[in-house]
Amino acid sequence: VTQLALDGVYMLQLWLATAGISRTPPLRARTPLASIAESASVHSPLASSALTAVSSHPVVTRNEYCSWFAKGEATDEQVKDLVVQFSVFSNLFLLAQLNKVINSPTLEGAREGKEILANEIGVVFKPKKQKTAELAREAAAKGFDPSVVGVTGSVEGGVFSHRAAHFEWLCDVGKDMGLSFDQLGKRRHGSEATLHFCDALYRIYGSEDLSTALGASFAIEHWANAGFWDQLIEGFELLNAKRPAGAKRYPMGFWRFHQALEAQHAAHTMDELEEAIEDGLISDEVRFRQAAHEMLDACSIFWEGLEASRQGRPYSVTTLKAR
Repeated sequence: VTQLALDGVYMLQLWLATAGISRTPPLRARTPLASIAESASVHSPLASSALTAVSSHPVVTRNEYCSWFAKGEATDEQVKDLVVQFSVFSNLFLLAQLNKVINSPTLEGAREGKEILANEIGVVFKPKKQKTAELAREAAAKGFDPSVVGVTGSVEGGVFSHRAAHFEWLCDVGKDMGLSFDQLGKRRHGSEATLHFCDALYRIYGSEDLSTALGASFAIEHWANAGFWDQLIEGFELLNAKRPAGAKRYPMGFWRFHQALEAQHAAHTMDELEEAIEDGLISDEVRFRQAAHEMLDACSIFWEGLEASRQGRPYSVTTLKAR
């Protein structure tokens, strides 16, 4: 069951982990949320209603920022803003993941949480059939490039490298855009909207209450399969087509890689939810639903903050909550 949480956030982090990939799978159409229930054999009312809630949430049905970005009209400064805000998310996510490990109700859950945390800070996953020494030679020879570092296996017996840390890969993307290490990832660089999202992850995704944590994980994973990756890819492709000769192009690899893998993970997460329900691990369905909805609201606020920023208008989460 704790694999539900593992898959949910790992796919968000995979987006950050694969920046700058040059050899990537072809772009593949995503699986609509409506068909995930069929492929995952949804039977329980809670699973069906949870999927319906995600697919009808405003962050899925009308993401104004991503719709705009897909037009390929963003300036370099607006792209920088996107990278900076995601860098803040990437670093602060470490706190949320550590909180999930600490609050895990089982040893198995804590270990699975540490798989994510260790990989995030630079431990390369080791496939079951590969020897550690072989993995170390191969990864080091290729400079721990995110295009060749595996996404399956375990950190048990894996290899650590600073260059394999997800945030360092994101720093490489920022460097090509003129952003220094000190300009990325710090809480002080986050907008009010971004910090609201990060703090919600810490509080809800990392909750001590299992029903709450599972609700947040389910919402995050299915939101990630709702189509915004398609829009970002479309926008970056259009922007790259406009780049003058000799100018550096925005890296496309991680967007394509992540988009190609997302649908199967969403279906797997649905299966895990069914197992959790069947095993009676969701003790409070109300808290599960509330957590899922609140997590989606926080995701929406993150995008709304970027939308306001690109328009040059103020955005206040405090004012929003007061309405």
